[in-house]
Amino acid sequence: MWLRSFVVAVALQLSVVGANAAGPFGSVNVGNWIGGAFSNDETGAFSHCAATTPYANGVILVVGYNAAGTWTLAFASPSYRFKQGENAAIDVIFDGQEQARLFATANQPNMLTSVMPINVVRTFQKASLMVATSGRTALNFDLTSTGPVIAALANCVTRVKADGLSKAGDFTKGAAKPAVTAEKQTSPPAGGKSARTKSGTGFVVSTSGHIVTNHHVIDGCAGDIKGNLTGEAAMVLRVVSSDANNDLALMQAPSTMTFKDFARIRDRSIRSGDSVVAIGFPYHGILTSDFTVTTGIVSSLSGMRNDSRFLQISAPVQPGNSGGPLFDSTGQVVGVVTGKIPALRIAVATGNIPENINFAIKTGVLRDFLDNSVVPYQTAEPKGELKTTDIAANARPYTMLISCNATEQADAKR
Repeated sequence: MWLRSFVVAVALQLSVVGANAAGPFGSVNVGNWIGGAFSNDETGAFSHCAATTPYANGVILVVGYNAAGTWTLAFASPSYRFKQGENAAIDVIFDGQEQARLFATANQPNMLTSVMPINVVRTFQKASLMVATSGRTALNFDLTSTGPVIAALANCVTRVKADGLSKAGDFTKGAAKPAVTAEKQTSPPAGGKSARTKSGTGFVVSTSGHIVTNHHVIDGCAGDIKGNLTGEAAMVLRVVSSDANNDLALMQAPSTMTFKDFARIRDRSIRSGDSVVAIGFPYHGILTSDFTVTTGIVSSLSGMRNDSRFLQISAPVQPGNSGGPLFDSTGQVVGVVTGKIPALRIAVATGNIPENINFAIKTGVLRDFLDNSVVPYQTAEPKGELKTTDIAANARPYTMLISCNATEQADAKR
């Protein structure tokens, strides 16, 4: 009971202006989230709606939405000892892909509170995992039921503003859609549109610095698209062509760059059961800054619903591997990693969680794309098996982290 009492207490404390609050009036009960509407003790007027949920790491998340239309995210713990007004920058990464920086203030000794821009709220309500980093501390949060709780809080504010606190009830009812309502939202911080970093992988296929990745890696990018070879400075890449239907994109490094090392594409078909190696930058900002290497086999020569453009592979891949090279055991490219099966949707449909079902675009599709883009790529015969360590070492000079900023508008479009 002490934990539940503390959870309610921090929801009471959550207020952008820092005033005390009374409540809850009515209720928000979604999964492990609890909360309701709260009033300002000094005026008795409606202040905000908030919901909280505890985590095994000892931190309690508090999501709030106030009468002025501002969304907040707070991190609370009985063990925290902050000075009043202390500030902290908190980097949050959603599903290893979308990233944002929040600026939090300690209005209470046991809680850091930050304003959430509307684009971050949208990402928060759709994501499955959030990693929050401040200084050297990184904490994981499973974002179960965030969609419905955001909808319930928005419904809470709308109903209380219309009917008053005296008629507060179950705010979960009537919150039909897990989406941010059309209530006025806080503008992004000074400096323009809010942006989050998204990233994937690419690989060089010519001495002129042509780089292959997935279309979805660069789709929605705003401003410069950058490429980083491990340990080297970022370079700005130019988009040459893109094929959304086949999920391929071609970029080129600056003309001042030359590449003596680049990927060779296997000149013959691969077979089911052949060994493969996937290299890429999954969960960049959470895992190592270097690329990761995974191994497996070709499980099938077709993708979902017998789509012959794809290979099914057992080599594990994660968000961030997209656009990376898939090699055979001789170090030749046999595909472009493009994604994994939607495990949660399959689990809901079948009752079973699929394992090691991932996909890569076949080299036939890749070669057609490069031919249409007039790129002087090279093919090679599969000769002599290499150790996985040698394949990784050979790939290092031409495998890139691809990153860009995606704006709120681009996110809405996607």
